[in-house]
Amino acid sequence: MITKRTRLLAYFRNSYLKVLSQLHLETKHRSESLKNNHNQKTNRKKKPTASQVLTNHLRQRKLPHWTSFVVYYRSVVNDQFGLSYFNWEVDGKNYQVLRTGCFPFIKYHCSSRAYSDLDFDNKFYTFLKVLNLGIPTLAYGIATWCLIGHSEDVLMPDKQIIKVYFINKEDPDAMY
Repeated sequence: MITKRTRLLAYFRNSYLKVLSQLHLETKHRSESLKNNHNQKTNRKKKPTASQVLTNHLRQRKLPHWTSFVVYYRSVVNDQFGLSYFNWEVDGKNYQVLRTGCFPFIKYHCSSRAYSDLDFDNKFYTFLKVLNLGIPTLAYGIATWCLIGHSEDVLMPDKQIIKVYFINKEDPDAMY
């Protein structure tokens, strides 16, 4: 004869098995979802490097005498970390580039000039940034974020588009 206790144990065992099967299905669904999410992430296009954006922007502008722009950190891979003042050659034309990380941007000021040794200047500007704990560059980034007045799209060789921003719209033929 089945007692109340046996029926109660059978009820709990069946309930427990139902919960386990639901958990198993949820876990299986969750792992498939994570796999799909991982596949979507790995299928995304890679971000271009900051140096590629700099070069393509200068080419797209037909090698201007000067330009000054910012690009979001999140849009590029920061391959020029530690460079503050350096020479950058594009299609045989040399630019002296002042570059600073001003969160959430990377700021570039490029002037067409003859090649010169900027090693000391680069170290000096980097030293100043470290000495100031980056506070002025953070303030510069926040101010830039508030003052952006113009943007342009930079077309990368892989057909990816990166947006660069300007405080003022630049005259493409301006010398200064």
